[in-house]
Amino acid sequence: MAAQPKKRTMVESGGDGGLGMGLAAFIANGEDLGPMIRHGFDSGKPEALTHSLRSIVKKKEVEIEELCRLHYEDFILAVDELRGVMVDAEELKSMLSGENSHLQEASSALLLKLDKLLELYSVKKNVGEAMTILKICVKVISLCMACNNYIAEAKFHPALKTLDLIEHGYLQNIPVKIIKKVVGRQIPLIKLHIEKKACGEFNDWLVHIRRMSKQIGQVSISHASLARQKEEEMRARQREAEGHGHAGPDQHMYTLDVENTDGETALDFDLTPVYRAHHIHVCLGIGEKFRDYYYKNRQMQLSLDMQISTSIPFLESHQPFLAQVAGFFIVEQRVLRTADRLLTESQVEATWETAIAKMTSLLESQFSRIGTASHLLLIKDYITLMAAVLRKYGYQTTPLINVLGRSRDKYHQLLLSECRRQVDDILANDSYEQMVIKKEYEYNMNVTAFHLEPSDVIPEFPYVAPFSSSVPEVCRIVRSFVEDSVSYLSYGGDMNLYEVVKAYLDRLLIEVLNDCLLNRMYARSLAMSQMMQLAGNIAVLEHACDLYLLHCAQQCGIPKRVAERSRATLTARAVLKASQNAAYNALINMANSKIDDFMVLLDDVNWIVEETPDNANDYMNEVLIYLETLVSTASEILPLEALYKVVSGAVSHISDSIMTTLLNDGVKRFTLSAVLGLDMDLKMLEAFADEKFHITGLADMGKETTFRDCLVEIRQLVNLLLSSQSENFMNPVIRGKNYGSLDYKKVSIIVDKFKDSADGLFGSLSNRNTKQNARTRSLDVLKRRLKDFGH
Repeated sequence: MAAQPKKRTMVESGGDGGLGMGLAAFIANGEDLGPMIRHGFDSGKPEALTHSLRSIVKKKEVEIEELCRLHYEDFILAVDELRGVMVDAEELKSMLSGENSHLQEASSALLLKLDKLLELYSVKKNVGEAMTILKICVKVISLCMACNNYIAEAKFHPALKTLDLIEHGYLQNIPVKIIKKVVGRQIPLIKLHIEKKACGEFNDWLVHIRRMSKQIGQVSISHASLARQKEEEMRARQREAEGHGHAGPDQHMYTLDVENTDGETALDFDLTPVYRAHHIHVCLGIGEKFRDYYYKNRQMQLSLDMQISTSIPFLESHQPFLAQVAGFFIVEQRVLRTADRLLTESQVEATWETAIAKMTSLLESQFSRIGTASHLLLIKDYITLMAAVLRKYGYQTTPLINVLGRSRDKYHQLLLSECRRQVDDILANDSYEQMVIKKEYEYNMNVTAFHLEPSDVIPEFPYVAPFSSSVPEVCRIVRSFVEDSVSYLSYGGDMNLYEVVKAYLDRLLIEVLNDCLLNRMYARSLAMSQMMQLAGNIAVLEHACDLYLLHCAQQCGIPKRVAERSRATLTARAVLKASQNAAYNALINMANSKIDDFMVLLDDVNWIVEETPDNANDYMNEVLIYLETLVSTASEILPLEALYKVVSGAVSHISDSIMTTLLNDGVKRFTLSAVLGLDMDLKMLEAFADEKFHITGLADMGKETTFRDCLVEIRQLVNLLLSSQSENFMNPVIRGKNYGSLDYKKVSIIVDKFKDSADGLFGSLSNRNTKQNARTRSLDVLKRRLKDFGH
């Protein structure tokens, strides 16, 4: 039975050919038959394909039948077991269906509750997420509101802190996109707004501080001025104590002034806008931008401050200008110290160097235009005060002081010119009469104040001073000059102040005072008494030089005892001494000129008179009257030495005038009677000279030459002419003893003119055989010997 299927398979297989075997292989391997079927249809043989498939099906059916035949009994048993299982399954199904119905009935209520619970859990989850989102949003919104409030209240620093917290703590975690977008867009805008607000406040501060800078500078300079004034008052008390001879220190000299020891307490200016703007820019990360902005704006302000108006005199504008600059750099120094690296030392130094270069150039230009010493002194004082203030803040002010040093010659030249005008006016308006002082305060003001009298004892009033009113006025000018010079040179750098002031004092006394005195002296507008008073004034001023020098030393801070021990002198003293001698010479010339007016009367003398005159000649009477006036006036005004010079000069001039008259061709001949008259004149003059020499006190001075000695030449000539042994003149011993002042030539000329008596119309013939007396013979011998000596 088994063999039959095999044969049929083989026959069928043979009929299908290779297609059937291929399909069988594909089916056995479980491969896809799609490509085989597609190939069959594509090749146009679907029938073969169908036939092969049917063959395979039949083959499989045979295999199934064979399998079933082999396992029939097992199959029946399995079917029976399956039916039993099916019965059990039905019972189980029935039980499960009942249980299910019961369970559904029991759990339907629970399911409803479970659904509600699940819904509630969902709602809870959603609410929690919403709460979380809301919390974040509320926090962000609250921070935004706080930031807005800070900005509204101009509290920019907490506003920036809030923005920083929002930006770095919440912005990335905001779950609501629209809020996140809005907040993210507003943060840069708010920062820009804060920056603008801070810059606006800073710009307002710039305007305010520029207005305040002048006041800051003025207050600081005022404090420096008060400190300097107190220092000068202390020095003045020290000088006063030394002047009164107190060896110990003054009880007020070393007191400590604790008032206003902090100079900055008065400098009330607010830098809060600067600090805030700088800090805000630092917080914004643009600190360098603000530092550059600050520096450039302050540079522009300084540039504006350094400009001065050309329409306003510098005397009026220098204080606001210098105070403005001082205030500017005081503010800069405070910013440097307190504003946390907003400025650097190098920036402040560069700004100061630029400013001081402009200031020195401007000051030199302005100084060259100033024509008044007091104006220059006012400006100099303010500059030194400004320099002292800025030096306290650490600025190098040497260039400013150097400008003042370079202008000191100009200042003193202006001061000398002003003093010259004042001295000229004083000398021109002086009456050159002795000053009469009626009150003690006048005496203290005009005499004691300048130590013009050696004694400190107050005299009785009215007191007649040995000088005229111009002397104390000149002393005031000299003292004022010294004080002004010290004022200008003080605080003006390193120098020997005393030596510099002393040199300028010498210039004042020589170039101004002495020159004005000489101009007044040579103007020939003064009477004799006025010229005497001028000479007396010069003597007083010459002695006052030591007092000027002492005052100079005291003003320069040199103790009086030290100055008195020093041997320093003024060159001007010797110059004034020379001018004093020139004044005496001018007095002598004036006296001689006046005497010449009287000596003209010698031309009216009858030199050939035969009778001896009973009285002195007229010219001698006039001369004696004038000499009396001269001596009385000079003794009241001039010192004894000057009196001696003037009177001795006048007497010598009288002697010379008589000698000159005898030598001139105007006197052809003169007689013995004329000589006797001349002898009478000389005796009167000699008596006057002796009297005045003793009355004036000159005899007590031990002078070797008296007023009489000034007449020695004419006296020896008259004695020679009246001598009966006149030929002894040629004896060297006798001549040296009795005629030592006579000159051979003069004696020869005068003796040749001498005749013992007057000639008539033919007198020479009538007297030729007259007996010559001894005097005549002696003179004839002298004449011959003089002629022989001349040859």
